[in-house]
Amino acid sequence: MEIFLYAFSVMYSPGPVNVMGLNAGLTGQFRRTVGFFIGVGCAMFALFLIFGYTGEALISRSVLPYMALVGGLYTLYLAFKVFTSKVVLPGKVNSASPTDKPLTFWNGFLIQALNPKGMMVVLPITTVMFPAAHVTGISIAVVSIMIALGGAGAPGIYSFLGAVLGKRITKESYFNFFNRLMGVGLAVCAAFMLHDFYIHVQGG
Repeated sequence: MEIFLYAFSVMYSPGPVNVMGLNAGLTGQFRRTVGFFIGVGCAMFALFLIFGYTGEALISRSVLPYMALVGGLYTLYLAFKVFTSKVVLPGKVNSASPTDKPLTFWNGFLIQALNPKGMMVVLPITTVMFPAAHVTGISIAVVSIMIALGGAGAPGIYSFLGAVLGKRITKESYFNFFNRLMGVGLAVCAAFMLHDFYIHVQGG
């Protein structure tokens, strides 16, 4: 039980993945962003399988700061895309501009795979909690699937909440304001990732 409690408490807290899900919902792209949610879940499943069966043998904790660097830069790129996107309401509330591409499977897969927050879920569970709970063999895959489903559901729930809130908004300026706000939020997340890398370099 503590495995799922720990995983969900980290995955459902605000972060770059959930912020992007929220923004997709606010701008009327909830249904068009399903691939993004699936990509997030697949990334979580892949990470749990890899580390569940190899522990820290494949990637040690010393590599995490460099993942933070790559993840921070990618999140910064996505922050720019969100910040500069425009919303047009063609006579229909909560419709995104046709020129704005929805988040894709690979957007979700990459940002989750490079997200240090995701690794904060994976490493403690696979290296400490799995052995303590005697989760081995096929049980690792079963538990990984369950956690991955929760991982995909986190941005999905944020997006759904954004969609519900978005239906109450009828002016394009509000949507564009939310885009900029979410873009800044992603930039802040990226700054924390890059700060982790900087601290590691200074300490090294």
